[in-house]
Amino acid sequence: MTEEENQNATETAQTTYEQTTLVETPVEQQPTQEEQELTPKVIRINVTRTIAIGLAFLIPGILALGFSIRANSPVLAFIGLGLTLWGAVFFLITPTEYVKANLIVATAAPSYETIERILKDLKPKGTTLIIPPYPKDAYLPEHLKGLKETVAFIPTAATTTTPSLDEISQSKFILQNPKGICIPAPGSSLLTQFEKEIKTNLPKMGLDELCETLPQIILENFQLAKEIEMHHENNQVQLKITDSVYKSLYSKPTLKSIQTLGCPLVSAIACAIAKTTGKPATIQTLNTTPDTETIQATINITEG
Repeated sequence: MTEEENQNATETAQTTYEQTTLVETPVEQQPTQEEQELTPKVIRINVTRTIAIGLAFLIPGILALGFSIRANSPVLAFIGLGLTLWGAVFFLITPTEYVKANLIVATAAPSYETIERILKDLKPKGTTLIIPPYPKDAYLPEHLKGLKETVAFIPTAATTTTPSLDEISQSKFILQNPKGICIPAPGSSLLTQFEKEIKTNLPKMGLDELCETLPQIILENFQLAKEIEMHHENNQVQLKITDSVYKSLYSKPTLKSIQTLGCPLVSAIACAIAKTTGKPATIQTLNTTPDTETIQATINITEG
């Protein structure tokens, strides 16, 4: 090969290397800085507009009050008080974030579908138990930290006994005595959010107080349903939920586990009952109207 041919081959290889290594993502495919900062910018704009409107009322109101004192004018005083009041109201208003109900349901459905596949192979028997955790302020050694979680025990053999604390504490999935599986209760994370709003340790609450307080928290602070009724008698709690955001889960024929575990909202309420009483709870019955608009459940408190 001549020197000229060697030079041509070298140039060809270099060109090929540059074409291979210097390929960049087209500019239109890369997210712009404006797109990357879209969410925080929207929030900042909302806050800025609220502050601007508040100042538009507050500054003239303060000025009007000042002139009313110098001019001894009650008319200016009333105008100034009104503008100042509206300015203060706008300063107290903060933007609120909302999530569409169908997105909440969409994130919950895959968890139930996973449970459904597991139960299809294990063929559960008996009643699912919601087992309460140990109190938060109770000291537990490191090897018993699993007892701090609210779990659901699904038996795979006919039994009336609860799992041993030793097996639960080890966060085992498959339990042997009695046989079954142990999973986090579907509503345990939701209950954590409820507890932050209640601001009271559930084990220190009575069942009467829970039945009165919890529906108010769910309706007013989370808007997860249109109406919730809770009544308890002896070791049973009657629950009625109207227009729950999770109602569409009950219309899915493939989700049979929802009848024993309940939707996240029913499960969270069952977890709250178990945690308040310190005893395992079971969803004894769970029925819905044909349009799934109303959910009715009977939650039993067992002597586990």
